[in-house]
Amino acid sequence: MDKNQEFVGHVLESLPNTTFRVELEDKRVILATIAGRMRRHFIRILPGDQVRVEMTPYDTERGRIIWRDK
Repeated sequence: MDKNQEFVGHVLESLPNTTFRVELEDKRVILATIAGRMRRHFIRILPGDQVRVEMTPYDTERGRIIWRDK
């Protein structure tokens, strides 16, 4: 049973170590890292990109970027 929640947002800025500041649709700003699958396929994420973020209900300040929309 998967308890993770998915949100849509856009990247505000790029931080060191593949960390990004992402603003979600509900105007929350979180820190997000790239999922391992995206890292393995060298998918680049730039500020301004629209992304899908997966978050656990236990920590709502951090997330994992799982998809970059075109």
